[in-house]
Amino acid sequence: MTDLVIRPLVAGEEQLFDSLADPGLVGRAVLGETYADGGYRPEWTWVALRDGVVVARAAWWAGPDDSAPLALDWFDFTDPDAAVALLRIAPLRAEYEILLPHGWRDDPAVRAHGQARIDAATAAGLRVLVERYRYRWTPGCGLPARPGRLEFRPEPDDAVILDVLRRIGEGSLDAHYRHASAVHGPEAAAREDLDLLRWMPSPREWWQLAFTPGGDLVGIIVPTRNQSHHIVGFVGVLPGQRGHGYAYDLLVEATHRLVEVGADAIVAATDQGNTPMAATFARAGYPIEYERVDLV
Repeated sequence: MTDLVIRPLVAGEEQLFDSLADPGLVGRAVLGETYADGGYRPEWTWVALRDGVVVARAAWWAGPDDSAPLALDWFDFTDPDAAVALLRIAPLRAEYEILLPHGWRDDPAVRAHGQARIDAATAAGLRVLVERYRYRWTPGCGLPARPGRLEFRPEPDDAVILDVLRRIGEGSLDAHYRHASAVHGPEAAAREDLDLLRWMPSPREWWQLAFTPGGDLVGIIVPTRNQSHHIVGFVGVLPGQRGHGYAYDLLVEATHRLVEVGADAIVAATDQGNTPMAATFARAGYPIEYERVDLV
């Protein structure tokens, strides 16, 4: 076997990344995206070559103003050993989010490609944190009527928002929050959520706290957008207000507000193990578009 060369791309080598023979059954390709679509940086794009032929590739992504990658978006290979070596050698660390067709384990070819990437990533030192559903709402899904049980008010003070996020984290079923809380503590986990929401390029004024008509705080909605889509950034109910179905009210309100600012599609996600929230998305007319496995 010839020696393996692992290195980042240099500007002008984008075609080298695309030269890997891959059927596009899993990963960013299932969205119809290409490497050229994503604004990836050459220094954050790595390839493994044998005799000048690409046998593994990886591309990390971040926003234009970020100094470190936020996610491993692309990870494909024809040589599993080379793929493991690439992830070990590349000096980049971020969560790997692999997109998969809904019901991906039912198709032998898709399952093989998806599991091969998970196996290679875990062999390189990552571990599966959670499996998630990704939703896409469009007007054809129907706009659910507002239940009218809650009142919504803006809250400009980030200290108030941080406290609300921390309180919502108590008993949370969200694997990312639980992981961050276990490693760094509840306050830091809430701060991580706040920082991510502040990172979004949409107006801060879209954030709303929800109250009962009597003035009791119920929760928060953050209808927002990222670099590509309008999204349901955050929906959360305080522990003392759970059990009343308020998550549905919050999701519906977030949907209406995004439609009002011009959204013709809304992307959202939840953990597959968070069955109450998954049921809420189904009730609100959000179909599952893809599944996602997150590795940290």
